[in-house]
Amino acid sequence: MSALLFKNARLIDPETGTDSVGTLAVRDGKIAGPTGMDDATVIDCDGKCLAPGIVDIGVKVSEPGERHKESFRSAGLAAAAGGVTTMVTRPDTTPAIDTPEVLEFVRRRANEASPVRVLPMAALTRGRQGREMAEIGFLMDAGAVAFTDCDSVITDTKVFTRCMTYATSLGALVIAHPQEPILSAGAAATSGKFASLKGLPAVSPMAERMGLDRDIAVVEMTGARYHADQITTARALRRLERARSVGLDITAGVSIHHLTLNELDVGDFRTFFKVKPPLRSEDDRLAAVEAVASGLIDVISSMHTPQDEESKRLPFAEAASGAVGLETLLPAAMRLVHNGHIDLPTLWRALSLAPSKRLGLDTGRLKAGAPADLVLFDPDAPFVMDRAKLRSKSKNTPFDEARMEGRVLGTWVGGAPVFPD
Repeated sequence: MSALLFKNARLIDPETGTDSVGTLAVRDGKIAGPTGMDDATVIDCDGKCLAPGIVDIGVKVSEPGERHKESFRSAGLAAAAGGVTTMVTRPDTTPAIDTPEVLEFVRRRANEASPVRVLPMAALTRGRQGREMAEIGFLMDAGAVAFTDCDSVITDTKVFTRCMTYATSLGALVIAHPQEPILSAGAAATSGKFASLKGLPAVSPMAERMGLDRDIAVVEMTGARYHADQITTARALRRLERARSVGLDITAGVSIHHLTLNELDVGDFRTFFKVKPPLRSEDDRLAAVEAVASGLIDVISSMHTPQDEESKRLPFAEAASGAVGLETLLPAAMRLVHNGHIDLPTLWRALSLAPSKRLGLDTGRLKAGAPADLVLFDPDAPFVMDRAKLRSKSKNTPFDEARMEGRVLGTWVGGAPVFPD
């Protein structure tokens, strides 16, 4: 593999918290530090930002079962174009990824088709039904990096406790969706004046706090490693802060859609804005942004959820939830920077370093010896989002026709260029 020398780069290092102009050398797929090399291919970054590649926890790739929505090939191309170098994929497929055999199929397909790294998660219970624990030990041996039933919340607390206890004995990471499932069933919006005026079935923000309270109690009882996939309300953030203060092994994430959009964006029942959990109030959005800035929320993810046109072109309450986000994650996150809520090193801590640490990866850093998973981007480049140009098979983005800033110029995985492709 040839050596690379990135010159005149604005280096964004989330580990040291620095944003400075410098040089970065790469050899044999690893970062070699700031020193020059006579045999290296020189890449002049022209003052643009060079940062660790994004590690995106919670990407749905619809293989097996719904390849028409998203394949590993299309998702990988979208990830590379969005600066995502590692996709941590969800098991809510058809069938669910709940056996070593299905997991092996997924890993083989990913290795064949995706230009970026793919780390699969597996289901916590069989079929994500919440009744019987999956083969966690065998799935870990087969390569599962975490266990989750995604948005199928386990209603039987005894089953959930058994899963958490067994996961603790193996050191496995459990990722949960903190919502009270009965209250949340059928909800299309967050309860309040807006939902009432629109006549939408709604759920109280308290449902998130209630779900998190249950999960925190089980973590305290079992000592499990726990990650909340999305914390989106101020009420739940207070519970999260309290749990962290007593030393529980809990981390949390939030989707880029909940950081940059609010419940009013639904407007005239635009179903591309229907996500799960539903978009929150502006006060909750600002609380989540502040939590990311302070480090209370560790991870920002795309929660990439492809849906076909047929499932979205329905009345709002009946339309499928979810939005694609691999290609829009970076420019949408730049809104937080341009609005002055957060700086680039802090943003990249949540996009790359924190998810890497939670999964025990060496990525997310610019130090010597780390994998050369890198993204070069112009944080100020303006453009209008056109969903027709997205590389994902599904085009259900809430940012269609939005004015955005931040364009990926190049992506490297292990020192090899994967975008432009």
